[in-house]
Amino acid sequence: MGAENKKSWVNKIHLGDCIELMNGLPEASIDMVFADPPYNLQLAGDLMRPENHKKVDAVNDHWDQFDSFKAYDELTRNWLSAARRVLKPDGTLWVIGSYHNIFRVGATLQDLGYWILNDVVWRKSNPMPNFRGRRFTNAHETMIWCARDESSKYRFNYESMKALNDDLQMRSDWLLPICSGGERLKGDDGKKAHPTQKPEALLHRVIMASTEVGDTILDPFFGTGTTGAVAKRLGRNWIGLEREESYVTYAEQRIAEVKKVAADEMLNSPSKRDEPRVPFGWLVERGMLEPGTVLTDQKRRFKARVRADGTLISADFKGSIHQVGAKVQNLPACNGWTFWCVDIEGGIVPIDVLRQKLRAELH
Repeated sequence: MGAENKKSWVNKIHLGDCIELMNGLPEASIDMVFADPPYNLQLAGDLMRPENHKKVDAVNDHWDQFDSFKAYDELTRNWLSAARRVLKPDGTLWVIGSYHNIFRVGATLQDLGYWILNDVVWRKSNPMPNFRGRRFTNAHETMIWCARDESSKYRFNYESMKALNDDLQMRSDWLLPICSGGERLKGDDGKKAHPTQKPEALLHRVIMASTEVGDTILDPFFGTGTTGAVAKRLGRNWIGLEREESYVTYAEQRIAEVKKVAADEMLNSPSKRDEPRVPFGWLVERGMLEPGTVLTDQKRRFKARVRADGTLISADFKGSIHQVGAKVQNLPACNGWTFWCVDIEGGIVPIDVLRQKLRAELH
């Protein structure tokens, strides 16, 4: 995207039909698309609460009404085609939906050549109950995450997702509350500004998972601007497309109040592959580990001593931290940085902590 063209599009909301607007964007200019399209809920009549016969505040807006599945499928194919054209070769797309539409969307994604990476289930900790008592409570929505092509070298910030999940691999079922309280935008009449406003926590995780600081995120169904608000806070660029003028007004006011939360180095998600290589011997050279220091595993079952040349020696073997770690466990391989630990002031600490400290000093 040229500098002038980019300036005219980025960090702004554009009013109009999302397909026409996307077709006006430069090809291969977007890093990530997040889409929350109409769900095609097919509601027939008002939904009433059985205990007091009051009307439920449900999704019955005109933009969620379609004459047929064929009409909905045509919209889906057209916007997904337009989104694929503007995605960079290694870009990704997230789309969220319910059982009413997500399976039809998924089939179209595959028909158009997208490569599905995950389906992520958003489990709602506080879902709306099933008032009629005729079905299970709809307690989740589904997100499909896909790359533009099967060969795309897409971004996945694995370490960041693991860190967000208390150092455990992030699973594909996410337990998060629905948008409520002070986060829920309301009009002057006290009613919801948008019936399906998504929680910012959901977008925080999506954006942190698959983009980097400075990337450009496109939301073709912008609504009241959750994607833009979170993107701005996390140092990403955003483009919002929305056809309902009332939603644009809410979104502009909301995003204007958002501030970027921190410097870029506090927001980016470098992978371990991107970090500078630090050989174990450098820790010895810089005096962070003295020759003769005893290393153990977390459970203190195995021991090895540090040699001046950056190798380890156990009872019957000498080699690198990885080789000796594998040998004492009778395993084919071992990550010595996470296996070996050192006793520091009575506490056992993985030597990887020392490596990260040295990386920080070098940086």
